[in-house]
Amino acid sequence: LQNDHKALMKQVEEALHQLHAREKEKHARDEAEALAEAMSQNQSLPQAFAKVNAVTPGSPASISGLLVDDEIVEFGSVNVNNFQNLQNIATVVQHSEGRPLSVTVIRSGKKVHVGLTPKRWAGKGLLG
Repeated sequence: LQNDHKALMKQVEEALHQLHAREKEKHARDEAEALAEAMSQNQSLPQAFAKVNAVTPGSPASISGLLVDDEIVEFGSVNVNNFQNLQNIATVVQHSEGRPLSVTVIRSGKKVHVGLTPKRWAGKGLLG
């Protein structure tokens, strides 16, 4: 009876070792997949055509939530495919005074959408 118990305990111990080894392998695979997915998401971010280098407090840009170092991907109808110079953005702003614009930026490696409504304020133009 004692020999049967020892043999049975040895089988249980071997099964537990195998189970833990499979769990360890599965955990390593899951971590590798998560890392690969994160890398592919970073690579799939759209290309920016401009970067915000200043935002005046109280301005329409500030109120919309734009931040310094945001990389602009879309500004209304302007995107990387049709952007030529900052005059493109100025034209969109002038034609959108008082109407909300969709602005998409890359912030800290993530795509962020903000709504911006160009308007005149404190004599400083439409955006600030």
